[in-house]
Parts: sequence; C-alpha cells; structure tokens
Amino acid sequence: MILGVIVLLFIALTVGVSNSPSPQFTTSLSDREGQPIYQGSSEKKEIALTCNVFWGEEFLPRMLAILEEKDVQITFFMGGIWVEKFPGLTKQIFEAGHEIGSHGYSHPHPDRLSKDDNLEDILKCEQVIKEITGEKPALYAPPYGERGPAVLQAAEEAGYTTILWSIDTVDWKHPKPEAIVNKINNNAHNGAIVLMHPTAPTVHAMPQIIDELRKQDFTLVTVSEMLQDGRQGKSS
Repeated sequence: MILGVIVLLFIALTVGVSNSPSPQFTTSLSDREGQPIYQGSSEKKEIALTCNVFWGEEFLPRMLAILEEKDVQITFFMGGIWVEKFPGLTKQIFEAGHEIGSHGYSHPHPDRLSKDDNLEDILKCEQVIKEITGEKPALYAPPYGERGPAVLQAAEEAGYTTILWSIDTVDWKHPKPEAIVNKINNNAHNGAIVLMHPTAPTVHAMPQIIDELRKQDFTLVTVSEMLQDGRQGKSS
C-alpha cells in the first residue's frame, strides 16, 4: 500500500515537471536574478525589436531612416570592435533615441571563456560604448546566444541583465524579406523579443514588419521599456 502511494506521488511529480514552462517562456521578471531574459510580460501587448551589430554597417543608415519615418525606437546590441570602427554611426544611433546594449567587445564564443575572460570582454565593450555615448549599457546580449554559468556570472558581476530572444528571424542566412516578415508575424506574442541583424533582407522587410505588428495592435518598445513595463505589471 505504502509502495503504491510512493509510486503515484512519483508519477504526479514527474508529470508536473514535464509540463512546466520552458525557461524561455517564463514571463516573471522579478524572480530571474542573474538568469537570461527571453521575453517580457505576457500581460502586455508589446514587442521589442532588437538588432545585433558586429557587421552590416552599410545597411544601418537605411534602417535608421525607416525607424525614424515609422517613429520606432529599438534596441541595438553593439560589439565593441565595431563601435571603435564606426563611432559616428554609433553616435547617430544613440542620438536618434535608440537603446544601445552590449554585444561584447570581440564577439568570442562566451561559453569557451572563463568567467574572468568574459568579464574582461564585457567591460572592454562597456568602456568603448561609454566613450561614444556617455552612458553605461544596462543590457548584454551574448554572442551566439551562449549562456553558460561563466557568461551569466560575468554579466551579473558587471551589472548587466542578459537578454536573449523569443523570436529569431535567422536573417543572417539572408532569406527573402517576406520570409522574415512571416517569421515575425506568425510567431508574434505579448512580450516578444525579436532578434535581427543589419542585412539587406531585414532592411527591405522592416517597413512591413512594423506595419503588420501595428495592425495586430502591438506597441513597439525597447527592451528596457519592456522590462520596466513588465515589472510594473507584476507589482500592480
């Protein structure tokens, strides 16, 4: 009898664990200290567009023009080496009201580095960005989305929130613009963080991406705005 009860309890616990939400779809923002954020609150109809920048500078002026025309601010995660090469373009992005986060300095594979080496890479990027913008970034998007313990510990020690994504456009493979639009529209959800890069297809798709999301009544915000809104939503 006792053995039977133990077996039933084990089965119930196993089912409960297997049906729990995966980390990338956890919407609570207040209980994830040191852990990566994949999305904002599911209670708010907001989406954050992000753009990782370590190349593609030839496409950024047109992207910025479209964002200005559409009155949209997004979050650019910028690599330190790139910022050193293009300080003027970095300043233009910042002065246009877009959020600038860190993408690390040298775009290494963070999971192959020690915590101290990750910390050095993050802090070096921070210094470069501060020299151009006068502000320390608050958000860190690790290259390749790598998020091992050494990466997360280094980012937390440096005072950063680690940001990943819930919609990946995979635009670095240069799909057709309509494929990028469809990828975002078909997967759009409250609190989505969308990963993009400065590519020709992305720039071509950008006006339609914005228009289609607005047709679905989504508000486009920066990642920091989304996280702030999410925390307010949880506490209200």
